[in-house]
Amino acid sequence: MRSIELFVGAGGLGIGASQAGFHPAAVIDWDKWACDTIRRNRDLNLAPMNQWPLFEADVSKFDFRSVADTVDLVTGGPPCQPFSLGGQHRAFLDKRDMFPQAIRAVRELRPRAFVFENVKGLTRATFANYLEYIRLQLRHPDLIEHESEPWMDHLARLEDYETRGRHEGLHYHVVMRVLNAADYGVPQRRERVFIVGFRADLGAEWHFPEPTHTQEALLWSQWRTNLYWDLHRVAKRHRPLVSDATLRAAEKLRIMPQAKPWRTVRDAISDLPDPELHPGVASGYDDHRLQPGARSYPGHTGSPLDEPAKTLKAGVHGVPGGENMLRRPDGSVRYFTIRESARLQTFPDKMVFHGSWTETMRQLGNAVPCKLAAAVVTEVRDCLTRTSSPADTCGEGSDQQGLGLIQRSAFL
Repeated sequence: MRSIELFVGAGGLGIGASQAGFHPAAVIDWDKWACDTIRRNRDLNLAPMNQWPLFEADVSKFDFRSVADTVDLVTGGPPCQPFSLGGQHRAFLDKRDMFPQAIRAVRELRPRAFVFENVKGLTRATFANYLEYIRLQLRHPDLIEHESEPWMDHLARLEDYETRGRHEGLHYHVVMRVLNAADYGVPQRRERVFIVGFRADLGAEWHFPEPTHTQEALLWSQWRTNLYWDLHRVAKRHRPLVSDATLRAAEKLRIMPQAKPWRTVRDAISDLPDPELHPGVASGYDDHRLQPGARSYPGHTGSPLDEPAKTLKAGVHGVPGGENMLRRPDGSVRYFTIRESARLQTFPDKMVFHGSWTETMRQLGNAVPCKLAAAVVTEVRDCLTRTSSPADTCGEGSDQQGLGLIQRSAFL
């Protein structure tokens, strides 16, 4: 199956899509450092990047049909600064909002399905109307805004069309949900909203994948059976102090959970020597080096070693300290190395990243965890495999004359 990846960045979502069996006709980004990362891994013949047709380009000026007439899937994480809890929350007033380009790709390529990812902040009440605006545009990508039309007026037209009943031409069934990466085997608490759509003619029935890992299973392993500590050979004197709330939660568990335990920072990095405590021990990775300067202060206490990490962040003015620090059981802290951060985002161990520590952490902080991406896109692939509609048709019973009723002016 063929795909196109927008805003590829360091490639987390793209790797997940490739692992799910999609072959990209193009992966696109205008960020030089991210593109250099992909080129470097392509030169190293690292699968799947060695097969990626990379375009370092502005997506807003990209001609999608120059690289593919038909695709099965469009994926991407439109730049999220307008919606991030750490940003200025400007949404549709922010020129960095690239959702219009994601919608344009759907309109022009008419894929069988799409998967878009963004920060949880997109679901804030402040952005409720704009999120619905995005959803309805993805539902009816041919219903384009008029020249100089305010977005609220365009939203009203979309609502009129949505409630009319019969929908002609190209349209999609769209679902969205906030997923926690920790629930899918990623050693990180990272909540992101996924927007998934299937072309209406497919008759697809689809739901998001069920979680495979739970916090309850981790509590059981740590505080009911001690299996977690035994596997890591952690003596009682080196274990963290457990809170009363955690003990009460563990004691409420009566039977062993069927899911797998959440993966912790220790699960992800225990085979790597601590670059601060054991600076002379070789790790086998050039990017596993200590970054000095970490400090703890109220609200920025780091990620506990024996829990999933906090959400890795990509700050505009440097990297926030609390989210990108390790906190040992004794309370001491240090920054995660690049290799450790890549582990927390489930990137392949052989992958290398281009740029300084701050630049690389920006790439990693913006990425979709590969394992989470693969879980979602694999479910999409399985659904598409069960359908038989070819990638280049508009849909059963679609009325091409109906397309003439739809305004076709360009995006602003």
